[in-house]
Amino acid sequence: MSDFKPKGHIAMIASNSLWGLMSPVAKVTMAAGTITPLLMTDFRIIGAAILFWITSLFTRHEHVPPRDLLRLAFAATLGILLNQGSFIFGVGMTSPGEASIITTTMPVWVMILAALFLKEPITTRKTAGIIVGAAGALILIINSNNTAMSGDKPLIGDILVLTAQLCYALYLTLFKNFIARYSLVTLMKWMFTFAAVMLLPLSIPTIVATSWSQLTAAQWLGAGYVVAGGTYVAYICVMIGQKNLRPTIVGMYNYVQPIIATCVGIYLGLDRFTPLKMLAVLLIFSGVFLVTTSRARARAGV
Repeated sequence: MSDFKPKGHIAMIASNSLWGLMSPVAKVTMAAGTITPLLMTDFRIIGAAILFWITSLFTRHEHVPPRDLLRLAFAATLGILLNQGSFIFGVGMTSPGEASIITTTMPVWVMILAALFLKEPITTRKTAGIIVGAAGALILIINSNNTAMSGDKPLIGDILVLTAQLCYALYLTLFKNFIARYSLVTLMKWMFTFAAVMLLPLSIPTIVATSWSQLTAAQWLGAGYVVAGGTYVAYICVMIGQKNLRPTIVGMYNYVQPIIATCVGIYLGLDRFTPLKMLAVLLIFSGVFLVTTSRARARAGV
């Protein structure tokens, strides 16, 4: 197994589990309209930047030269600003189910981009793994009974969610080698800082106009989960995965998100367990296994 690195795999399961919960939590939190998609994006990016700077106070300081800071600004644009912003706005306009279906395309984009930029071959085993994993994810999503939440602009929302997947796939591919230069905390504090600086000028009118006194405890709790769990902890985990695994494998773990969404639906009584869902879970992890055991640079067709 050329890429069986437990640390990386565990980290990616954790990050995508947190993201799997984030879509319905964010949708419910924004449902009342007080917290807009832009404000939720502000919470994520500015809140995570603050948390990473606090964390950096307890870690070793690393000097980052201006040239690398510029690269981190570009990484922040793709991996945080456009990825998170497009996703939050998209989920606000479409249904979580449709958003989940679109997220299954991300491993395909990663595989194509890794072949273009990193010269990773598109092998038979890798392609089969992505297809098998996608089949399992789609079975879970299509057979979900939780269809209560819909969107008012589904087409625009779907396009935005797709944009988020493409930006994240580009980030995983283009910065695979660069991130090895610095520690996790150094990378994250600068990336989220750059993203916050770029976002803040657009957000000031929304922040000023928000009726903060109208926010309920549940809304604060939901926003807190999005910041602390779905962003801060999730990005720590994904960075660990990115440092230890190939981009295609990192992308494959997107298929864990519908598993988490289904488990939450079953727990809340909104969905039920069936043998078909168990088959879907087996297909997803079989797909991850196939991609993991596909050689990074081997003859095409292995």
